[in-house]
Amino acid sequence: MASSTDSSAAVDDDVRRLYERYQSAETDAERHEIALEMGKLDRRRHAEIYAALEDE
Repeated sequence: MASSTDSSAAVDDDVRRLYERYQSAETDAERHEIALEMGKLDRRRHAEIYAALEDE
């Protein structure tokens, strides 16, 4: 279980960094690219949650 906690913490850190980049982005195109990256992280997090539920 420690690995899923570590993984979640890493995703949280990644999301935090992306959010900070999003806030400081100067163009809509830059914000769009960052939003796409956030979506990829979100899908990865959901996949990890569902995998953990299947293991229970």
